Amino acid sequence: MLTFVGGSASSPAATLVAGAHEAIALDLLAAASQSGAFARCILVTDRPSLAAAAPPAVIVELSQTPFHFGQQLAAVIAAHQLQRPLYLSGGALPLLTLEELVAVAERLAGAEALVVTNNLFSADLVGFTPASALERIPLPALDNPLARLLQQEAGLPADVLPRSAATQFDVDTPTDLLILQVHGGGGPRLRAYLAAHPLDDRTLRRALRPLTQLGSEVIVAGRVASATWAQLEATTLARVRVFSEERGMKADGRERQVRSFLGTYLEQVGPVGLFATFARLAEAAFLDSRVLFAHLGLQLSVEDRFQSDLGQWQAVHDHQAAAITRAAVEAAIPVVLGGHSLVSGGLWALIDAAWAERERAAR
Repeated sequence: MLTFVGGSASSPAATLVAGAHEAIALDLLAAASQSGAFARCILVTDRPSLAAAAPPAVIVELSQTPFHFGQQLAAVIAAHQLQRPLYLSGGALPLLTLEELVAVAERLAGAEALVVTNNLFSADLVGFTPASALERIPLPALDNPLARLLQQEAGLPADVLPRSAATQFDVDTPTDLLILQVHGGGGPRLRAYLAAHPLDDRTLRRALRPLTQLGSEVIVAGRVASATWAQLEATTLARVRVFSEERGMKADGRERQVRSFLGTYLEQVGPVGLFATFARLAEAAFLDSRVLFAHLGLQLSVEDRFQSDLGQWQAVHDHQAAAITRAAVEAAIPVVLGGHSLVSGGLWALIDAAWAERERAAR
């Protein structure tokens, strides 16, 4: 099993997320190395401090510069003669249990030709056999298309893991850390990290309540998949208004061609008007703000996006993004801002958290 964790974090909010990625990876590697299910556990990183913190049984490889995911993956597989590699993206799937991870390893061990993934089109977990299948695909610069390429180009049959909070949720933004904080799951290092870096989760907790209240209404907007909508309909008591648009805008390189219905409405009524309309329609809203930002043509820094997620509109340098963030914070209903993960795996985790909170309140 191997995981990659790296890249620079040049701002406070990005550093916060990067620290969580490290904690998630170390939890995963520690559990995997102790399970006996994996011949080798390998960490690939460009961070000396993370390399030093790796559990003793973990093999550490320093990543190449400049970094290319596919080339680095192929080099590690060749160097360690891996036959059935299982890769997890750094910071991905913090709610995945050791039992679920071992089950993937067992599935690979019993197959001659197979790719196992959590998402065929945007993978965070990819296990495959034989390892030589990697030679039959164009090596991707990023990990997301790896599973799809192994299926389509190398001809491996695909086994997609059942959808759940554990297999769909990963950490990309501070909103995802808020979700983890409210959910309470994850390994010991991650839980300790979140406890040491607490975030203001009051808005998120308010937004959870309508999910378990019969007759309430909730808005979910952005790159929402049909499976997420179906999960909301099947496992919450709320009536859900979904505005799904611009799915795949990042993967397809269309961020500068985005045309959003909500973005068009925002241009007509302004940020305050948009969230006033939300408040007339629902008791809470979960908004993938990246679609709005792309519609407006905003080229935001990572720090601006992350500060917006945290509701810190005073720290957002772009005036349009700051205005949207402020209007969301001051809306009459709780509005949760985030990226794609919020309206995909994040909602799966939040549904679990909402029902757990209701059970605690009942007790």
